[in-house]
Amino acid sequence: MIQEFKIKNFLSFRDETTLNFEATKDDTFEEYQVVEVAPGIRLLRFSLVYGANASGKSNLLVALNYLHKFWFERKEDMDLATNAIPFLLDTETSELPSEFEIKFYIGSTKFWYMLSLDKKKVISEKLYYYKSVQPTMLFSREWEQEQSVIKFNPTAVKVSNTVLEELMLKCLPNMSFFAARNQVNCSLPLIDNAWDWMKKGFLPTIESKTQMSEYAGNKILDDNELKQYILSFIKQADFNITGITAKRKSVSMPIFLRSAIMENNQISESTKEKIVADPVYTILETDFEHTVRNKRGIEKYTLPNLLQSEGTRRTIGIEAAIYEALKNEKVLSIDEIESSLHPDLVEFIIEQFLKTKNRSQLLITSHYDPLLNTVDDLIRKDSIWFTEKGEDGNSKLYSLVEFKGLNKISSFQRSYRNGAFGALLNIKG
Repeated sequence: MIQEFKIKNFLSFRDETTLNFEATKDDTFEEYQVVEVAPGIRLLRFSLVYGANASGKSNLLVALNYLHKFWFERKEDMDLATNAIPFLLDTETSELPSEFEIKFYIGSTKFWYMLSLDKKKVISEKLYYYKSVQPTMLFSREWEQEQSVIKFNPTAVKVSNTVLEELMLKCLPNMSFFAARNQVNCSLPLIDNAWDWMKKGFLPTIESKTQMSEYAGNKILDDNELKQYILSFIKQADFNITGITAKRKSVSMPIFLRSAIMENNQISESTKEKIVADPVYTILETDFEHTVRNKRGIEKYTLPNLLQSEGTRRTIGIEAAIYEALKNEKVLSIDEIESSLHPDLVEFIIEQFLKTKNRSQLLITSHYDPLLNTVDDLIRKDSIWFTEKGEDGNSKLYSLVEFKGLNKISSFQRSYRNGAFGALLNIKG
């Protein structure tokens, strides 16, 4: 589970910014929304970020997604960019490195990862773990004399010279240590625990315009348990869908598409030869059984995915992702969760996630401020965060619990609308 995520000089976050999943002493919904990962360490399963358009809330999710992708992105050429984007609205920061830190728990063991990189290379990369109050370094990787130098802590990790040399060779300046480790056949105790969590512990961010139909259909096709989960959910959510079928179908590739592929110089000759030999491709067909009651009684009709509403498709896709997060105790982030969804459905999705007791975590952003009226009824106070952008273009992230007198507030939504917490759109007449 994530305990803390920090970023600095990345996109709209110029200054060091911290998203903290540690719970306060408040014991509201303790059983399902808080996990005690170690003695005295209680982590939240849910966080909700509010903010005006362009305030930085989406960039927070982009930063987490960027870090996860960068860990395992293999670079074929050392001249390729790292794709790190520093804060560009300041001449002092545009050429400085971007920085990331993440503290997380695997079981009851705490790890601390640090990364500093610019547009071309990794400047510093470190991994620690805690066997006591003080962290113990597992490895460090520094940019020295125009090359990446990797060092292991000999008291914590035993590495042969052969493995070290291979890791140094594979670890190009513009990629992570873990992307290099992916290419080397070796055993690195403790480091591999973190490596495994990094690979398996995250789902891709769901953006407001992410097309979820194919994702959900492919998952349903291979997982009957997921299919039953979604059918149960949409039944409770008052859809009239009573059945889902998904199948893969081979179709002939249109001549114009084949011609375009053959003329594309970026497509390998081996791929072109395969297409010539077998010019077909696979598509996914998902159909939905609708049960209706009319003057003739109860009838069932089957409609294709194309004829489902955008809200229906997004709901099913989100629930497919939440199911995977719950089943495998992963971290899932959703940007503007309310996109195409009815407000009651948004609350229901959050409620259903929070009903399951495990170590999965859900991080969402939203403009739907009526959710603030569910504080202490559905959502904990320490789960609420805000983003606000200053006149200098810098985004700031802060928590609801930083404000005093919260116990005297009768309506958190009204207080937010009245500017008590900031993070509002400043429309000038």
